[in-house]
Amino acid sequence: MTAKPELSVPGIAYGGDYNPEQWPEEVWDEDMRLMREAGVNIVSVGIFSWALLEPSDRVYDFSRMDRILDLLHENGIAADLATPTAAPPAWFYRAHPEALPVDADGRRLSYGSRQTFCPSSSAYRLAALRITGRLAERYADHPAVALWHVHNEYGCHNRACYCDTSAKAFRRWLRERYAADLRALNHAWGTTFWSQWYYDWDEILPPRASGAGPNPTQLLDWRRFCSDELLSLYKAERDVLRASAPRTPVTTNFIVMRGADPLDYWRWAPELDVVANDHYLMSDDPEPEIDLALSGDLMRSLAGGPWFLMEHSTGALNWQHVNRAKQPGELRRNALAHVAHGADGIAFFQWRQSRAGAEQWHSAMLPHAGTDSQIWRDVVRLGADLKALAEVRGSAGVAEVAMVWDWNARWAMEQPAQPSSALRFEDQVRSWYEPLWRSGVAVDFVRPDADLSTYRLVLVPSLYLVEDEGAANLVGFAERGGSLAVGFHSGAVDENCHVRLGGYPGAFREALGVRSDELFPLQPEESVALSGGATGSLWSERVRLEGAEAMVSYTEGSLTGVPAVTRHTHGDGVTWYVATNPDPATLASLLTRMRTEAGVAAVRTSPEGVEVVLRRSPDADYLFLIDHAGNGAEVTVAEDAVELLTGKPAPGSVTLAPGAIAVVREPRRG
Repeated sequence: MTAKPELSVPGIAYGGDYNPEQWPEEVWDEDMRLMREAGVNIVSVGIFSWALLEPSDRVYDFSRMDRILDLLHENGIAADLATPTAAPPAWFYRAHPEALPVDADGRRLSYGSRQTFCPSSSAYRLAALRITGRLAERYADHPAVALWHVHNEYGCHNRACYCDTSAKAFRRWLRERYAADLRALNHAWGTTFWSQWYYDWDEILPPRASGAGPNPTQLLDWRRFCSDELLSLYKAERDVLRASAPRTPVTTNFIVMRGADPLDYWRWAPELDVVANDHYLMSDDPEPEIDLALSGDLMRSLAGGPWFLMEHSTGALNWQHVNRAKQPGELRRNALAHVAHGADGIAFFQWRQSRAGAEQWHSAMLPHAGTDSQIWRDVVRLGADLKALAEVRGSAGVAEVAMVWDWNARWAMEQPAQPSSALRFEDQVRSWYEPLWRSGVAVDFVRPDADLSTYRLVLVPSLYLVEDEGAANLVGFAERGGSLAVGFHSGAVDENCHVRLGGYPGAFREALGVRSDELFPLQPEESVALSGGATGSLWSERVRLEGAEAMVSYTEGSLTGVPAVTRHTHGDGVTWYVATNPDPATLASLLTRMRTEAGVAAVRTSPEGVEVVLRRSPDADYLFLIDHAGNGAEVTVAEDAVELLTGKPAPGSVTLAPGAIAVVREPRRG
């Protein structure tokens, strides 16, 4: 297999989106001076510049981009050069109004923002590939260009289009998936229900607004199609770039953060040379640092190693109901936490805060207030921090715990007409991830069919849908001596959303040594008492032991005495089933027992509120210590340790000031 080209920027890449076209050219020299002061070594350019690069159909003007790239190169700053295809210009829509997307209610949307195009539009694809080709030809050998940036946040605003063009593309995709066998599709979709049987491919439509509930498998295949259709656009642009510049790596920016759910990134990640992500904190999240860590671990897992944080914020956003500013020290903690979880590049949206446009109130590296501001001082300090951490680049994460994450399972479970609409995939994963994060236990995320041979404990918080291959892989892990823990409503359906008959939890019944015959989801404010003074919420079910032993049971109501958490010896390993949503303390206690029995230890013992993350190179361990609680702490380290941010020896211990960060290098031994 040919090795992927790598980003040539030395050390930790640092920068942000640079939009000089928004400013007079006399500002550009100041930008260069301030970028050097801040330690910026790469910026993304051209992301939304289509209307300026191609002012009319096939009429191009690259003069501004020429000057920008030359200026960056003269100042030693690399360019992540974007194809501008996330925002077609107005002239394109006037010529091709049919390329505008249609929503599920049949309304055709208008242009005037971004990503307002049908992903299946041939006119859009041709125009996007033309401008991509011209950029590739012109700048393939430009010394500033270190990375190609295709599009921007695929699926953020136009994950799906329901127009007739999309319907035709959907039918083409279905023909391929079902080998042109309409009877196979009818079986997979269960179309004998509600007289939905199809006799002709042309009868099939996207899941447009209808009078009653949609077909679950049709909905799931639609989500799969939408992800694949956008992926085909990415690959088409990428291939144009590679044809002109095969040694320059190509990326696009994912959106892996709380609440974002556009695409199946397990399918996307192998197609990128550099896996990149955009991550923003949610103002209503009381502990957003947990989502940041979870997202970083998922990105590291998708990348199979280091990744690039393409966007995050220095301060307030502009697109939430309340856009809070970051607290003192939070900018630094956020950025270095991303590095701790595998990021080898740290970038912000954007370099200079806009004075006009839809994102004028989105924070930036250089804010409206200018250099006499706390944000600017923090940006300069962060640049120095990242320079001090240059040797960390390329080091890997270390995890003996794997957590299953699957977009197909998420999409299927969060459809209408489930036992409980309150059940959310991301909530369940985070509730299991959080106690491990607090304990300093490293976690990788995996597909159900991944190689699990390097892990001691595999957690399956929520896997409503699982293919036979994935289920067999997880069960086989336990049979070979691993510890497997499965959450409720997992294994319930196959890849076509068909219920696995015979009782719950479906595909995992035998391995878990249990069988449930009926589900009893709880109301939003309802809870159920459990043994040991614990409580459960959201879910309960009537579990019968078929080889397993009860570890926790219900102590009230019709399920009194029924197991709620079970443990079973299966093959050479152990399996657990968690048939309710335990209170946080109980869940944390269960996970501690699971990992202790499996022989999984924390990275390092640390005071409460201090995040501990380890990155490892062949010669050194890099221990990141981040005080989120603001209480200060002292952490034991090796006698020959060095704290990299200060460059000072740290013999035996590191003292963290309140809200501070330390990155400790410990030589690897043995």
